[in-house]
Amino acid sequence: MSKTRREWLFNAGYGLGGVALNGFMPGGGVFSVPLAQAAATFVDPLTKKEPHFAPKVKSVIWLHMDGAPSTLDLYDYKPELVRLAGQEVPESFLKGLQVTTSGGAGKLFASKRTWKQYGQSGAWFSDLLPNLAQHADKITFVKSSVTVGATHDISILKLNTGDVTPGRPSLGAWITYALGSANPDLPPYVVLYSGKREPRGGSVNWSSGFLPAVYQGTAFRPGASPILNLDKPELIAAAQQRDNLDLLQKLNEHKSGALPSDTELQARTRSYELAYRMESSAPEAVDLSKETAATKALYGLDNDATKDYGTALLRARRLVERGVRFIQVVSGPVDGITDDNKNWDAHRKLEENHGANTRAIDKPIAGLLADLAARGLLDDTLIVWTSEFGRTSYGQSGDGRDHNPWGYTQWLAGGGLKHGLTYGATDEIGLKTVENPVDTYDLHATVLQLLGLDHLKTVYLRAGRAERPTVVYGKVVGDILA
Repeated sequence: MSKTRREWLFNAGYGLGGVALNGFMPGGGVFSVPLAQAAATFVDPLTKKEPHFAPKVKSVIWLHMDGAPSTLDLYDYKPELVRLAGQEVPESFLKGLQVTTSGGAGKLFASKRTWKQYGQSGAWFSDLLPNLAQHADKITFVKSSVTVGATHDISILKLNTGDVTPGRPSLGAWITYALGSANPDLPPYVVLYSGKREPRGGSVNWSSGFLPAVYQGTAFRPGASPILNLDKPELIAAAQQRDNLDLLQKLNEHKSGALPSDTELQARTRSYELAYRMESSAPEAVDLSKETAATKALYGLDNDATKDYGTALLRARRLVERGVRFIQVVSGPVDGITDDNKNWDAHRKLEENHGANTRAIDKPIAGLLADLAARGLLDDTLIVWTSEFGRTSYGQSGDGRDHNPWGYTQWLAGGGLKHGLTYGATDEIGLKTVENPVDTYDLHATVLQLLGLDHLKTVYLRAGRAERPTVVYGKVVGDILA
């Protein structure tokens, strides 16, 4: 066994499948147990747990649009912005805002979009999203999203963890902590991404924070071998490996008899078993070779522009089918952009930037919605389309937009929602929320609610303090729930 593989297996005891020793320490939370009791009866922290009430969905696919798209150019048709384009921003719209992120407010900017209403809901979509627009009546829009911070790393961290400084658990970690695993052969919390590099901000955005490390997300890389060091050791047959693990387990059980309080040893044995099971289950879960040509085409795997992101979404569907609870999919850099910012961060050349980025995600997301619905999975799955913030209605660099934390659009689809609904609104130029603001905390509380969890009762005791996912904020957006 190679050193790297040995290290991976050891770390798995604290990450993928074992139990961190501090999960049994005082302050270990609602679902943990005292150390003495744990010594007598080992409790797997990933054991499936019951929610607070009947859930509406079983899994979440969280679609993070890295870099922050301009929802003004995707979903928010603002005739007044078009009419006033090229003029200074009226002072009435700037009241109470600090617009000095990158040099203050420029003149109002309208891109070259054409707009149309779709479905019985009459939801507006621009010509950048022709495929997603066909699913208008499956979508619940939140057009009054707000956040704090106007720098990517800070706002991405808040989007994932509810805080602007590292150290708190991500939403996926909280869900894993509260509900455990529905499939013992796969991680309950998986991160997928497209492109050739890890998402901005890195693993702090799928960290378990102060929760035991067993609840952190597991990043699956793009490509045929998504998990490092998971392949079976070279020149070791499956039967031989099984014999080795059986012998190791017997030796560990013998040792455990003499040291019944050594829960770390028990956890390490569990981690070896999970790694062994994952050698077959994880590659199979993300292997697309058995998918039909029609399904691959539905996600855009037959086109270079959509292949990377479509592959991530098709893998997300396969993971949902296999009981993975929380799948975070982060959009990656795309080709066809001459500017340095190849994600959605269009401070300049917005037409080129958003043209390339929407080509990458439009068909795959539409394919995911259609595929989940056709397989009877959409009612059991929650899709969340989100970003760290939006973009301003005033221009920057002549042909781009600055960061906007004051008012932008996010959307949800799937079980437990009022479909075809638009909730909240921004002002006439799409700069600031004027009705029913929805903060990150509120979005988290609503996602937890749909999974059957009361965000006020999802508690972890740390240093005598009862911590919860939404810190001391958050309210369920009840008006969008069915």
